Amino acid sequence: MSPPTGDSDAPAAGQDPTGCTGHPRQDLVRLDAIHKSFGHHEVIKGVDLRLHAGEVVAIIGPSGSGKSTLLRCVNLLEPPTEGRVTVAGVTYEAGKPCPRKDLARLRRAVGMVFQSFNLFPHLTVLRNICLAQERTLGRSRDEAEAIAMQLLRRVGLADKAHQYPARCSGGQQQRIAIARALALGPQVMLFDEPTSALDPELGLEVLAVMRELAEGGMTMIVVTHEMHFAESVSNRVMIMADGVVVEEGPSASVMRNPQTERGQRFLHAVKDR
Repeated sequence: MSPPTGDSDAPAAGQDPTGCTGHPRQDLVRLDAIHKSFGHHEVIKGVDLRLHAGEVVAIIGPSGSGKSTLLRCVNLLEPPTEGRVTVAGVTYEAGKPCPRKDLARLRRAVGMVFQSFNLFPHLTVLRNICLAQERTLGRSRDEAEAIAMQLLRRVGLADKAHQYPARCSGGQQQRIAIARALALGPQVMLFDEPTSALDPELGLEVLAVMRELAEGGMTMIVVTHEMHFAESVSNRVMIMADGVVVEEGPSASVMRNPQTERGQRFLHAVKDR
């Protein structure tokens, strides 16, 4: 069963062009000339991204290239230093004030799954998935639990509903984290190397859920070191290095026949390990 969908309302186009404003619905996610600096260190150096509904984009590249930081710019966990972020019809202009209601609307359109699972250890699996629904969306406990159980069945963990996270394997905890993100009905899902903390066998459990989401039409941006997943599941691959996109294109084309020297060097290094 599909997860509940996110709110379709967005700020009306034509509002005052400061902070977060309405934007004509075209790309579900649009990043324009994104820069991000930490002090004097510039991590992202003018990156653009377009993502249509139903697309899956994989971002790959060497460690320290800015992949995770770029992902966190999408939902403004890391507000960009320069540039513009548009998600689900809401636009954030770097350096301009953003009304809290518009920031909340932008973030509600985005679900995120991190490298670490970030589950509450003192809550059962079911309560981990229900809590945000009740507090953020105002759902009743019964409604939240019904949706949580739907999603736990979807990720193959209905039998873990009343257990605590510590009683679950790493792969199971990451699948629970995916269910928790889906419970809020996001329009786009962000995955930040979701299998990096897992051994290969447990990682396959998580990748199988992500593949099912992609086949079901979920819009996704995935930062990953899983090269097979990048080639076989995503529509497009972006290779980042040193804070810039060095190559982008259809997944199979980029993975099998990179056109840039930097892209070739990275993929050869990965495949020759």
